[in-house]
Amino acid sequence: MNEIELKFQVPAGKRQALLHALTQTKGKAKANVQTLRLQAQYFDTPDQRLAKAHVSLRLRQEGDDWVQTLKCPGENRWTRLEHEVPRAAHGGEPRLDTALHAGTAAGEQLAAALGDQAASLQVYYATDVQRTLRMIRSTGVLAEVALDVGEIRAGSDTRALHEIEFELKSGSVDALVALAARWAARHGLWVDVISKAERGQQLARRESAVAPVYAQDVVLKEPHSPDAALRQMVAACLAHLLPNAAEVAGGAAQAEHVHQTRVALRRLRTALRIYGDWSPAVDADWEPALATLFGQLGGVRDRDALQADLLPALRAAGAPLAELPAEAAGPAIDELLRAPATTRLWLALIAFSQAAPAETETPAPVGGLRALAAAKLDHLHRQLAKDAKSYADFADEQRHRARRRIKRLRYAVEFTASLFRAKKVQSYVQRLKPAQDALGEYNDLVVAEQAFTQLLPAQPEAWFALGWLAAQRKELLDASEHRLGKWARKPGFW
Repeated sequence: MNEIELKFQVPAGKRQALLHALTQTKGKAKANVQTLRLQAQYFDTPDQRLAKAHVSLRLRQEGDDWVQTLKCPGENRWTRLEHEVPRAAHGGEPRLDTALHAGTAAGEQLAAALGDQAASLQVYYATDVQRTLRMIRSTGVLAEVALDVGEIRAGSDTRALHEIEFELKSGSVDALVALAARWAARHGLWVDVISKAERGQQLARRESAVAPVYAQDVVLKEPHSPDAALRQMVAACLAHLLPNAAEVAGGAAQAEHVHQTRVALRRLRTALRIYGDWSPAVDADWEPALATLFGQLGGVRDRDALQADLLPALRAAGAPLAELPAEAAGPAIDELLRAPATTRLWLALIAFSQAAPAETETPAPVGGLRALAAAKLDHLHRQLAKDAKSYADFADEQRHRARRRIKRLRYAVEFTASLFRAKKVQSYVQRLKPAQDALGEYNDLVVAEQAFTQLLPAQPEAWFALGWLAAQRKELLDASEHRLGKWARKPGFW
């Protein structure tokens, strides 16, 4: 079975009101509410084969009943393959039996992940949850809404759980999203696509956060219509964006989570900016909202990059001042990603990515879609090639624009790469990357110069850092000009 669910974290100050809304009307208990204690054990091999394949296998006691459940990756973070088997306890806990999943799509993934190690499966972590369950029928949807309160346990370590899920039982994904959006707005919920299984693995490994998620290749599938292609691109961007954003929103993020959140936002903005006219369902408000969020996260990432690369070099050069100025006060990035406006944006994009293409659109042959993509790429290529001719004479702001264009071109190529010959695409991207890296290094220098210039009035020692940066400027400028010019001498692969 293909399971579609939307999961949210519940702010501490809203938990009582949310429970009341789920279980009562005008002070009276709702008739269709169930409360269950769910105690689950999750299994894996000593070398964590299931975790590496993003597969979860559990035995769960649900009141007096037992259920064995296998969950495997679906097309994205809100769909999963699931296979459940009721188990008879016979007075005690049943034994795990992987053969019960044989012959199913999920069972095939389990067999591939386990190989010959099924006998080595053991309990890796456990959950103990009080679930409040209610079926909600709304316009166009029947949803199972489950509020889970409890904990994950791995050895002596525990992690508290307080989350709510909206699972589609019948109806459309659009209607499910609309229902969840109303509850999110009312109770301050924020999207969290990281599963209990991933949290359990994190706890068992004693890691402070779930590992950052990176962009995956986009393989455009049938039907080859522009509308369908854009929805696939957006879905791929969300698969990259939402797990990283969830860790940032939760306050446990590492610098790489912030970086990957920004990369995913830039990729998403590129998909909508370059290919947005392929679908009439694109909302014009998405781009400015994404741009604002990207800008708010930008200063954090710039500081992280300078702290990691540039400041150590300054200290090694003996700079008397090799610290960045204090950040200006502003909203914390975790608050930004928990904000109601951000949640609304994520839900709108999820709904767009999952909806069927416009009924009026006729699927195009592969060659037709390839020609449309080639026209987009050719325009971007020509823009950047023109920049390459004048790069040395540009002001820094124009060079920064060229840097944005080179990233935009690379992402635009990656989105439609599956329509072209793989070797030609790979060769083109390999030629583009050195120019992108060089323009990025030059931009970091400019950002650092701006930061240390701010310090001068109060801290004249910043002159040393500025002098050192000035000495690096010509070398980095020459390198970026050379690499961009070398790339521009060859045509595109299309």
